[in-house]
Amino acid sequence: MDCNKDKNLTVCNCTYEPCSRKGVCCECISYHRRMNELPACYFSKRAEATYDRTIEAFIRDYRGR
Repeated sequence: MDCNKDKNLTVCNCTYEPCSRKGVCCECISYHRRMNELPACYFSKRAEATYDRTIEAFIRDYRGR
């Protein structure tokens, strides 16, 4: 299976520029799971900008929508 990195980048809302996993969803998800976090695509634009990827931050963001 080939990665669709270029296609993924068109919908990726991650603003963390030095991220080497941007557009490579399988690596992004795997990384954030190891860190007990969620990737940027789960967050609103406002919450994503905080770079707080914790599950607690997701719950706060979700409740605030």
